[in-house]
Amino acid sequence: MDNSSTKESVLGSSASSFPRSHDKISAPKDTPFFVDNEFRFSSTKDFIDVHDPATNNLVSRVPKLSNTELEEAVLSAEKAFPGWQSMSTIARQQIMFRYVGLIREHWDRLAAVITLEQGKTVADSKGDVLRGLQVAEAACAGPEYMKGEVLEVAKDMETRTYREPLGVVAVICPFNFPAMIPLWCIPIATITGNTVVLKPSERAPGAAMILAELAEKAGFPKGVINVVHGAHDTVNFLLDSPAIKAISFVGSNKAGEYIFTKGSENGKRVQANLGAKNHAVVLPDCDKDSTLDAIIAAAFGAAGQRCMALSAIVLVGETQSWLPELVKRAQALSVNGGFEANADLGPVVTPQSKARIEGLIKSAEAEGAKILCDGRGFKPAAYPNGNWVAPTIISELNPTMECYKEEIFGPVLVCLQVQSLDEAIQLVNDNPYGNGTAVFTSSGVSAERFRKNIQAGQVGVNVPIPVPLPMFSFTGNKKSVAGGGANTFYGRPGVNFYTQLKTVTSKWAGRDDQPTKNTLSMPTHS
Repeated sequence: MDNSSTKESVLGSSASSFPRSHDKISAPKDTPFFVDNEFRFSSTKDFIDVHDPATNNLVSRVPKLSNTELEEAVLSAEKAFPGWQSMSTIARQQIMFRYVGLIREHWDRLAAVITLEQGKTVADSKGDVLRGLQVAEAACAGPEYMKGEVLEVAKDMETRTYREPLGVVAVICPFNFPAMIPLWCIPIATITGNTVVLKPSERAPGAAMILAELAEKAGFPKGVINVVHGAHDTVNFLLDSPAIKAISFVGSNKAGEYIFTKGSENGKRVQANLGAKNHAVVLPDCDKDSTLDAIIAAAFGAAGQRCMALSAIVLVGETQSWLPELVKRAQALSVNGGFEANADLGPVVTPQSKARIEGLIKSAEAEGAKILCDGRGFKPAAYPNGNWVAPTIISELNPTMECYKEEIFGPVLVCLQVQSLDEAIQLVNDNPYGNGTAVFTSSGVSAERFRKNIQAGQVGVNVPIPVPLPMFSFTGNKKSVAGGGANTFYGRPGVNFYTQLKTVTSKWAGRDDQPTKNTLSMPTHS
């Protein structure tokens, strides 16, 4: 039996005991780091405060680890690698099965800490956990992923391929998906035989710490999974460490481009998902009601703080007249603390995020756009000190405006108008980002034309957020991914990122009574 279901862990929560409200924490605990399957408290005097976005009450403090503490984590991963690599994939699979079961058992606990630290509604936080859990479940197919190939290439000669892990890999996570992004990486990296040093966002570290605790309970050996903390100095340490062979990153373009460049210069593999400006093209022949509902959910869910949020719609022809109904639906949404039962969306993560979002709304106004639905100044009665921005809809803008060029990363939807599908496709393709896009139509011909000509990695037909399940892969392009998008997360491409191929060609002597003659010419394998 998992003792943490009846007894609180060092993290102050368990499967049955976890936060259920935004009440002020009387004695917030410092967040530990995790090395050698144990929680350790940093000796640093330099901390980053973690606040509840609904109240801005202190939740925890995250340490900026010293180089000595960071070296402990990397050394632990280095020491663990030979034993973990040599363990059979079947044995690693058994541990992954247990890990999946524990994540399911602690699902509500993980969701609660995400709501407390990041601000999502409980329902949205549970979805965060689910999409990561699905990757962990898919990783249980590790024996299938790790199979090699063999071919008899000539008489008495064969070539085999072996898929082998890289070694120690690092994962640098964003604030907006505190469970999903760690689970995009930990399961795939470890089932393939790598060891991991993970840095969660300093704004929302709690879910990663629970995942580390559950990893130890599942039977991961010491050093296979380690968790470190900090900000820029920690990232630079991971980028410079010779022991780390690969870096996985999700976050902003500025940070991601720096990580990709420096990591690559240091000889590391780097996969990096960056910013986005996701469009939905709305054609007059679509189902109006279901389309408007889909747009509302995709634009304002998670307060717009996701790289696949629908942040721009392109209204074609007569669909421009649907804007009043879209506004009415947006205004009906409940903006409240994430633990409140009726909340549709919660606050944004920090006061600085709120100020940036409001600044971009103001810039749209100044540049001549029309604010149809203004979420500035909103405050729920129970939580007046939170980082609130209610749903905002902006129309009558053009692609040169700041609110269109920038990724707003908040509950703001910008609306553009064109007269044809071809115009819409050109507008979307002219945008430098390429994570996802969608078209709403009842015409198969229009959908196929859109699919063939659009430049985006993930395309939805009547699906506003077309993120593929983990049997596929996360396929952004253009400025939404670093390095041209060759290294994508999860699925077989994720396995390819965390492994390297070895080919072995073997020649076995024939029968003793048929000796082969030595030759100095190049072999032809025929």
